[in-house]
Amino acid sequence: MNTITNFWNYFQQNNFVFLLLNEIPKDQLKIHFDKLIEILHQYNKNLDLIIKNKKNGAELIITANGNPYLFKEVELLVHHAPVVERWKITAFLQPEMNIEKYENGTDKPLEYYGITLRISEMYFIPLENPNKPTDLGIKVLLKNYIVHKDNPRLREAVYVHIEHLIGEKSFANDIAFIEIGQLEFDTNYLTELYKLSCFLCYCFKK
Repeated sequence: MNTITNFWNYFQQNNFVFLLLNEIPKDQLKIHFDKLIEILHQYNKNLDLIIKNKKNGAELIITANGNPYLFKEVELLVHHAPVVERWKITAFLQPEMNIEKYENGTDKPLEYYGITLRISEMYFIPLENPNKPTDLGIKVLLKNYIVHKDNPRLREAVYVHIEHLIGEKSFANDIAFIEIGQLEFDTNYLTELYKLSCFLCYCFKK
């Protein structure tokens, strides 16, 4: 319990630094951010955090990076979170609710270790495993798969995008396997990736 207390004590004492991300010198911010991560890793070295700044406050997200074996650790840490003014503290990456930008194709490209992908340009097809009929998989189709196919980070980049899109728990629990391939010119029989949440809700009758 001491590691949980230490984490929240440090966060409470320094929360204004993270709240004012754009006004704090980058070198100072890095020191505080590295320290916060270090204290988080004293609790569990496999957890991570994301800070999102909003108009009237900020959100601290504790994530297990999609690892279901760590979900209880995330829930315990967030359960003990203090109330911090102007902060929302969240367990896990939540599903993206604003899909209008994907429908309009106005979403910004997301860069991950030199791999640039836009969710509005990604499609998927559902896959089945004949040996495990209850397992649902998907094949994600990318415009620039040929460019990145030899990059060892490609799979990770696609996973991160999907996790941000449908939420961490759905990513871990609902999709059994993922394949990646090249998007061809004919997209008529494909489904846009941003509709994946709706598709999973339909499949699992959520």
